[in-house]
Parts: sequence; C-alpha cells; structure tokens
Amino acid sequence: MSRRSGILEFAVLGLLREAPMHGYELRKRLNTSLGIFRAFSYGTLYPCLKTLVASGWLIEEPAGDPADTGPVTGRPAAASPSLTGRRAKIVYRLTAEGKEHFEELLSHTGPDAWEDEHFAARFAFFGQTEREVRMRVLEGRRSRLEERLEKMRASLARTRERLDDYTLELQRHGMESVEREVRWLNELIESERSGRDQRRSSPEGSAQQDTPGETGGLPRHRDDTRPDPSDDTAK
Repeated sequence: MSRRSGILEFAVLGLLREAPMHGYELRKRLNTSLGIFRAFSYGTLYPCLKTLVASGWLIEEPAGDPADTGPVTGRPAAASPSLTGRRAKIVYRLTAEGKEHFEELLSHTGPDAWEDEHFAARFAFFGQTEREVRMRVLEGRRSRLEERLEKMRASLARTRERLDDYTLELQRHGMESVEREVRWLNELIESERSGRDQRRSSPEGSAQQDTPGETGGLPRHRDDTRPDPSDDTAK
C-alpha cells in the first residue's frame, strides 16, 4: 500500500465513523474538511472504498434502506429492486471491525504520523484521539520540523551568496512558514499539557480518565497566523 492510499483509507474510515455516507458525500467531505484531498477523483476514491469493503471494514447498502438507521451488523443488507431501473445509490457504513481498525490506526504515533500529509489527516481526527497519543504526534511533528528548519538554515547559509534576490526571498518564505508552524505546535503542546495538569489538580481529577474528544483548551489564533498543516510551503 502506498503512503497516500493509506492516508486516504484512514480519512475515509474516520469520516464514516461519524456517519454513513455515499460516495459523493465522502468526496465532498474529503475536499472541504481535509485540504490534502483537494485534487483527487472518484477514480481514486472508489477503488479505495472497494478495498475497504473487501477487507470487511465497510459494508455497502442501498441508499434509503431501512438498515441505514439500524446498528452495524457487519453483514451487507439485501438490495431492494429499483422501481425506476436506475442503479441505486450506495451508502457506505463502517462495520464493527472497521471501527476497531480505525481506533488502532488512531493509536499509531510513529514517524509516518509526523509527515506533512499524514499529519494533516491525523490532526483532522484529533477530536477522536486520546490525549497522550495527541501529545506524541504533536511532539513528533515539532521535532521533525525543527530538524527541517535546521537543514534549511544550514543550506541557506552555504548558498546565500550564489542566490539571486527572488530565490533568496523564496527560501526565506519557506523558512518562515516552518517557523510559524513550530510556534503553532508549541502552543498546542502547551495547551494539551495545561489541560492535563488542570485535570490532575482538580478534586476529582484522580478519578477521571483522558478520553477522545477532550481538546485540552486549544489556543486561539488569528486566521492569518494559524498555519495549514498541509501547506505546501512548509515542506
């Protein structure tokens, strides 16, 4: 499996965990909610959906089938005949196995989770991710960007005299984008730590567990200072 197809499968499972959808709805959500999928086609989405169905992580159901509102059984519903002769729209639903697989993917914190596209997808589902996992992903991403920033500075120092003004400004712009994301990550990490410390210091803190959906009090940003994790200039 390629890295990009793995990211797409992760995102599809995450969106379908929220609610069943048909292909058009999924593509729209991927385009609007996850910027890293702005330019991909149904020719990319449907093979991914077929793979997830074959793996037992999704089931296909005709749109409007009564089973759409029932519990996930892990078995495909019987298709009802079309009265108009047109092909019925297919709804994709997460199975119990698919939910378990997605939760396993959410717990992964290795280097892949720190890369540009994968981090953007992971961050989009932080509301469903446990606090400790969020912290490890954020800290790993920060470490990766700090390494990148150090290399960019060293490269600029070596080549500064050979660059024309416009190329120099382009490299500075790239460095500033990375520096801005590092500052953003620092604020997120501090907010996560502050939220955890507040829970520990509360009277009932010892009886509470960190659960997915706790944001830890995200820092407020002006729209012009919060970086897009999928921004190509930060690569």
